[in-house]
Amino acid sequence: MVDQKKKIYIIVTYTGTILSKIIKLFTKAEYSHVSIALDQQLEKMYSFGRLNPYNPVWGGFVHEGIYIGTFKRFKKTRAKVISIEISKKQYEKICTIIEMINKNKKHYNFNIIGLFAVGLNKKIQKINAFYCAEFVKYVLEQANVDLGLPNLIKPEDFKNLDNTQNGKLEYVGKLKEYTHK
Repeated sequence: MVDQKKKIYIIVTYTGTILSKIIKLFTKAEYSHVSIALDQQLEKMYSFGRLNPYNPVWGGFVHEGIYIGTFKRFKKTRAKVISIEISKKQYEKICTIIEMINKNKKHYNFNIIGLFAVGLNKKIQKINAFYCAEFVKYVLEQANVDLGLPNLIKPEDFKNLDNTQNGKLEYVGKLKEYTHK
């Protein structure tokens, strides 16, 4: 039996918030945040980031969306959306991991120290704590989706996944103007 293919979506963004400007200052990167979506409409989009759109320090596991939370507040958010074709088994594993983290989100923290350390080319990993890029990479690795991502991971490292064998560029522009095909 041939394994059916599914798609996930990697969304790299730059909101223009104070925190994203600080990240950009340290990393010189075009994008400062990354999320993973399980649907083309980006309604099932997840990451580690702001729990409250008005508080850049208080972070954790977040269900994101174009018209909710931080992206709703920061309407000029720039984005690049890349689809990655994976097996149905890998897709189901990703869903299971995200569901497990969501159910236990009070036990997970935002790795703010790790976020700033990566800007200094250092890795500080904490148990049950992620910044956005660590989370997306962790989910992909746990589902055996090998995209050749570096050990010291930054949101910017995801922006060229459309140049991989299974990657396809879906959109570049303002996130609020994204429409699925």
